[in-house]
Amino acid sequence: MIDFSSAEGKVAVVTGASRGIGEAIAKCYAENGMKVVCAARSEEKGNAVVKDIKDKGGDAIFIQTDCSSPEQIENMINQAVRHYGRLDGVVSNAGIGMGGTPVHEYETEDYENIFDLNSKGVFAGMKYGAEAILKTKSKGGFLINVASIAGLLPQRGQALYTATKFGVVGMTRAAALDYAEHGITVNAICPGYTMTSMFEGIPEQAMQFFVKDCPCGRLGNPEECAWLALFLASDMARYITGAAIPVDGAVSAGHMNVITWKHPEILE
Repeated sequence: MIDFSSAEGKVAVVTGASRGIGEAIAKCYAENGMKVVCAARSEEKGNAVVKDIKDKGGDAIFIQTDCSSPEQIENMINQAVRHYGRLDGVVSNAGIGMGGTPVHEYETEDYENIFDLNSKGVFAGMKYGAEAILKTKSKGGFLINVASIAGLLPQRGQALYTATKFGVVGMTRAAALDYAEHGITVNAICPGYTMTSMFEGIPEQAMQFFVKDCPCGRLGNPEECAWLALFLASDMARYITGAAIPVDGAVSAGHMNVITWKHPEILE
């Protein structure tokens, strides 16, 4: 029987919580009785998410944080512990996309910018999150890193983004081994084409490509990643650690091919 009551009362940090997948996870956690620390750069958008959570009876606070800065992440987690008295989990979701060009057309500044947030930011979330979880004696601690299917399957024109997401998956698996005996689960969620702000304003031809490239024939919704994040935060997932779980409509499962049904009438 599915029962998320074990997540009630847990204190979790969600980075990049002002929009997209991070916002969906923060709201999903709050709707299921968790106490949520929403961290993001945008004070206006972050406070709006917290207001929406509180208006629906949830418990959340916003801490403005530039997640490319380990110092700010450390400070944010310390504030979270001071406010709630403990920490049970961290969802390192903040990140940026970058791509569409061959390697030689990237600048070294592009490398620094994307690695500062997508790699160093995740490392800092894990480092300071794990320290706080251990120090506050959490029972059922968890670290969740939002990677990408690009962390499982390299994509053309996405060399730097792919490198950061492969790194996130690698850190996740290694950290799972570090903390397994201490009762902290460490997992990665790997979204596929998901309808977030990253897809706003893209050309219709590009959108059609993404839809066609997905075996399910559609883009995912942020909430579909949030439900997995809730499961991983609950006691139902205590034996799941070191996993990189795709939420991608089978994009990373393999290549599409032409098939012929022997009995297509079953669909009628």
